[in-house]
Amino acid sequence: MMAGRRDALLTREKGQSSIGSRIFIAVVVGVLLGCVFAFFSSSSTPNFPHFHNPKMVSSSCESPEQVNALKVDILSAKEKNSELKKQVKGLMERLRFAEQGKGHAQEQFVVLGENHKAGPFGTVKGLRTNPPVAPDESVNPRLAKILEEVAIYKELVVALANSNVKEMLQLWFTNIKKVGIPNYLVVALDDEIEEFCKLNDVPIYRRDPDQGVDAVAKTGGNHAVSGLKFRILREFLQLGYSVLLSDVDIVYLQNPFDHLYRDSDVESMSDGHNNMTAYGYNDVFDEPSMGWARYAHTMRIWVYNSGFFYIRPTLPSIELLDRVADRLSKDPKSWDQAVFNEELFFPSHPGYDGLHAARRTMDMFLFMNSKVLFKTVRKDAKLKRLKPVIVHVNYHPDKFARMKAIVDFYLSGKQDALDHFPDGSD
Repeated sequence: MMAGRRDALLTREKGQSSIGSRIFIAVVVGVLLGCVFAFFSSSSTPNFPHFHNPKMVSSSCESPEQVNALKVDILSAKEKNSELKKQVKGLMERLRFAEQGKGHAQEQFVVLGENHKAGPFGTVKGLRTNPPVAPDESVNPRLAKILEEVAIYKELVVALANSNVKEMLQLWFTNIKKVGIPNYLVVALDDEIEEFCKLNDVPIYRRDPDQGVDAVAKTGGNHAVSGLKFRILREFLQLGYSVLLSDVDIVYLQNPFDHLYRDSDVESMSDGHNNMTAYGYNDVFDEPSMGWARYAHTMRIWVYNSGFFYIRPTLPSIELLDRVADRLSKDPKSWDQAVFNEELFFPSHPGYDGLHAARRTMDMFLFMNSKVLFKTVRKDAKLKRLKPVIVHVNYHPDKFARMKAIVDFYLSGKQDALDHFPDGSD
């Protein structure tokens, strides 16, 4: 028994010494390899002068070649720093959208994945937010490069303008700058606006020539230009960007991106002027000839304003733009706002497939139309103290005068700036 134990111990000691030898050999080999790697790395790395104290370096000792080499190094470092900033920005955008998409993905899994039993009463929720499309830069590489520089978190304000609205455009971007909104872009529709924006350091995008469309862009009035935006916006969405589409008869008083929900395909301001008209109401239609059944209940809501809406890069959003652009091309006399709302709201019925898009109405006191301001807000002491995000002068033809008055009232503190205007138009 003792002899057996001794043999076992000797065998174990031999095994341990063998393992120790192997470890020692591995360490030695690792050190040698490290030395070889360090030698070749140092030999392949260019030698730069190291100065422990910059004050002790004499400029007279530096040759022009050294100075030029240092300048090249500094420029290279700046370029690398700029590239790193872009990468960090891209990572931040991905992180934000990953967090935002996490909940959306969970909702989609629940709704589109395996069949699940419904939860307890009051806990069941359907899918509300459609996922964004995969960006396709091949659609417009030049625009993609501009958007990469201008957009923040893949979002930006976009306005279309030609020389017919130059005066309002200047007031538009002046207040955008004053409020501190960096992510905005003007789609210049003619040479004059392009040069005007460049002179005023305004980010611009000039579309490539397009026969027929360009004729409307350069000479068309408000409604004609308004119809173009649905075709132009499509490329922004295909590139993966969310757009806050803006007419130029809008005064910006706060950053709108701080007040969006981003839970729908389309988030739009309303032409409504109170809670009922803006957010919907049950309107009773009376037909006395029907006797007992004379009263018919109808659901009504005032239209969304096609001059200010936030649209996400989803398939329903792109389908909406295609539908509206197609109808406007076939019937140029159609009003783009009417077509926009019909496509958003009309349900599927025999012979027609409705659009399956999620929509949200913006807060009418934050995203305010000029009827709300001049008919209600300016006459109410409490409402006058509220500061809207934007005011859209959509109900009045004397747009520029009212825009300047809105700036004077909200930004310059002139309490009587709005008083002399009538509720409506003369």
